[in-house]
Amino acid sequence: MKRFALLVAALLIAAPLPASAAPKPYVADAQTKIHVMGEWAHPDDDTSIIGPCGVWHQRYGVKCGVIMVTRGEGGGNAVGTELGPDLGLRRENEDRVAHYRSGTVDIFNLDRIDFFYNQSAPLTQYFWDEEETLRRVTRVIRQTQPEIYIGFTPTLAAGHGNHQQAGRLIWEGVLAAADPTRFPEQLRGPHALSTWQVKKVFSGGSTAGTGGTTSAANCTTGFTPSGLDTVAGVWTGYPSPYTWPAGNLQGQPPGTAKIWQQVADEGRAAYPTQSRVMFKGTSAPACPRFAMTQSFVPFQPNSSPAAGLDDAILFGATKPDPGGLPLGTLQYLTFSRFYNVAGEPFQATVHLRGKLAKGKVELIVPAGWATDGPKQVRSGSRADVTFTVTPSATATVDQNARIAAHYTTAKASGYTDNIVRIVAAAEGRFQRWGNWQEYDQWLETVAPQANRLGRSQAIQSMGIGQSIDVPVVVHNWSAQPQSGAVSLEVPSNFTLDAASKPYTLQPGSDTTVTFRLTNTDTALPGQQNVSIPIRTASGSETLTLSLVPTTVIPQAAVAVDGKAAPGEYPGPTLDVNRIWQGASGCTGPADCGSTAKVSWSDDAMYFFIHVNDDYQSYAVTPAECVGHWQADSVEILLDPRGTASQSLMDTANTFKLGIFPFSQTGKPCWSRDADNKQGPAPGVEVASTAQWVGSNETTVPHAYAGGGYDLEVKIPLALLPAAVDPARLGLNITPYDNDDTSAPGTTTLRHIDQSTRLGWSALGSVQSDPYRWGLATLPGYTPPADRPTVPGPPDVSSPNLNGALSPQTIAQSAENGVPISGRVPSTDLQIRYAALRGNAVDIVTTSRGKGTARAFLTTGELGAIPVWTTSCTGDPFTPCAVTDGGIPPWAPDMSGRLVKQAEQQITRGAQVWSIPLTAAQRQKLAQDGRLLISYETAADQVQAFAITLNARRLSGPR
Repeated sequence: MKRFALLVAALLIAAPLPASAAPKPYVADAQTKIHVMGEWAHPDDDTSIIGPCGVWHQRYGVKCGVIMVTRGEGGGNAVGTELGPDLGLRRENEDRVAHYRSGTVDIFNLDRIDFFYNQSAPLTQYFWDEEETLRRVTRVIRQTQPEIYIGFTPTLAAGHGNHQQAGRLIWEGVLAAADPTRFPEQLRGPHALSTWQVKKVFSGGSTAGTGGTTSAANCTTGFTPSGLDTVAGVWTGYPSPYTWPAGNLQGQPPGTAKIWQQVADEGRAAYPTQSRVMFKGTSAPACPRFAMTQSFVPFQPNSSPAAGLDDAILFGATKPDPGGLPLGTLQYLTFSRFYNVAGEPFQATVHLRGKLAKGKVELIVPAGWATDGPKQVRSGSRADVTFTVTPSATATVDQNARIAAHYTTAKASGYTDNIVRIVAAAEGRFQRWGNWQEYDQWLETVAPQANRLGRSQAIQSMGIGQSIDVPVVVHNWSAQPQSGAVSLEVPSNFTLDAASKPYTLQPGSDTTVTFRLTNTDTALPGQQNVSIPIRTASGSETLTLSLVPTTVIPQAAVAVDGKAAPGEYPGPTLDVNRIWQGASGCTGPADCGSTAKVSWSDDAMYFFIHVNDDYQSYAVTPAECVGHWQADSVEILLDPRGTASQSLMDTANTFKLGIFPFSQTGKPCWSRDADNKQGPAPGVEVASTAQWVGSNETTVPHAYAGGGYDLEVKIPLALLPAAVDPARLGLNITPYDNDDTSAPGTTTLRHIDQSTRLGWSALGSVQSDPYRWGLATLPGYTPPADRPTVPGPPDVSSPNLNGALSPQTIAQSAENGVPISGRVPSTDLQIRYAALRGNAVDIVTTSRGKGTARAFLTTGELGAIPVWTTSCTGDPFTPCAVTDGGIPPWAPDMSGRLVKQAEQQITRGAQVWSIPLTAAQRQKLAQDGRLLISYETAADQVQAFAITLNARRLSGPR
């Protein structure tokens, strides 16, 4: 425990080091040290490690931690009214509840803003302040010194842009923590850390394969990966320290151990704000697996029996590798280039660090490849052994290949491997744009090792019946001049300006050949995605082209009265009935049948939308008139320039309006969400024919009168973030259909996402991808001359929680010494005295500067506050009745744990301040009260203190 007596803290003075003395390297102590670190974007992204960390902690003494970039403040709240920072406080607790039984009590929240769903890492960087976030990640790594790092893939396959960026932060953080030129201020001064090398990285690899088991320990024994990544697994059928309570609903013998998979599944459900419900099932053992994508230490390949052991992931990192090399030995493999051509040589270097004995190194290459060696290694502390590798002249192109290095001495051996890729001598790739281009640039300039995960996919979209350019960049990877032709294979409903186009290239150069592609459809096909192979002499890739609907929006005068009067909507009827998610929730045309008409007049657009729906969903309160996907709603999406995706801003450059056709007020309500300016939409008019049935109880009939509802909507175009381009307006209309959302065994509808999602352009995640919205023209419309053509900076209306306002974060920082949110630590403030006295808590402080102190008086267990109600005794995760699984009250006092809070402006010198208490508050604190204090200096540096009031002792940074 990092605790020191108040008197000692007041008197200790650090003696300066002699000028000639070099500072000792920083070494994390037991309170601070993390062995396995995970990193994710939002609470509940991280549940994959609950079971594994429980096993590793119990059986092998491993301590897990989690870097959580946001607290999920931008998500919905299915069980309360908290939004923004208040929701972040609640979601932080849910995450701690999910993990604490596995021994993962250290969750390092970075306080980055959680904003709307998107698929853009660059947009996430914009909101997160990319450099500051990496600075905080690097500090946490350097201070906790993890050996193993687990988390999201950095590729676009992660989906959510927040997830992509969290994955990138793994790769960037590993590099930065080991680089003395990155954030060097962390390596000097009174809080000096040292550079740190993470030993193994599990981010983006593939765990697919055959063999192994889920029914016995050492569950990866016999597992053969289908890819080239080394895969480690851990069995979650081991008994945990947690037992089944008497009367449990599952009928398990009281007092018998829950297996770790049961603990994991219960933890995975512990996020009621995110529409999760209490886990009431019984879990079967599983074998979670992790695919390694980078290693700096020797490890066991999956061909080795030792790779099947449940602690194989720890080998070389926290446990000695079975090959016998001393723990702390580094062994890894790098290449002169990742992309290589069949028959042309490149260099491979084996790097060895540590207590090296005399021995040899040899490479193991694919059949038909050649290498020089083996080569000798002298005894010492480091060696870099370089080989020449020549791929087979017939090596398969567009495929990764594994090269392994085996280091042997008289008494030990070590194995490592890495990946290269064979590409065509002349490789033709569709010219990337937007997020895909930016990702490939990140691979090239920031994290080349991540190339093993694959470059971006070839993606484009076009309107039906339109023409676009298809540029293909041809690069010569070889040492010889290359000539040939590029060809495209197009479906029957497309034409090209030429069947093929030639190229001639010198070594290392590239050229672009451009095709003109025309779609001959007159109607949107059932399959909106089509594949177009691009071929060069020996290589190919496939362009995925999304066909999107098009329309012409006419000018017409409209009265917003919920009726489509003759002449108001002379344009075509749009089919907004295509399902893009949740098809199982649609019972047929009477439930999912929607159309829309659109007109414009003056400087506004008008929409008439008819929705067939056989069940009226939960009725929202005014405070819940956000998060439209959690109840029946319609979203209207407008990209004023039709270029939001091209500018890397996705929906941050658009206007999106979520409309609830009814609410508990009896009227419709609406708000902007996930767009350039979230929140109210002044000037919008809505008329709805939907009438609330008057109850959220399913005992009341919930059929819509007339079998559905009509919406008529006016949107002033001045609300859009830029002037509309009348030749290219991005447009989509997406109904959301929620039916009976009551929990099993109950009769009350919930504010919870169980929606069927439909649209005019219906592609997966279309709500976040403006390039896949439909395209519209507005003949005759001219925007005002003073309206900007470039959208202004986006505004996220809900701020994120400052960790200095989270009692749980403060308590953790005081305990392990890692500064709040990974920020710069301070030692300015000292607490000379703090105790209960009469009906107040008196505090005496001294400070070397000015700042803000925030005090939180708490009682009871704070590290993990239960999220469910249950009739079981002593187990807040298990039901003993079908009615268990309710939600205990949270606000305003964190389920009774927060007794009082106060803020004090700190000035230089000594101060005496008190926090008045009622008699009831004093009585609570007299039993087990704690005083938590966070301190922020004017320079944004932080401190944290935890004081047990009856002991008058505190913990905090040393």
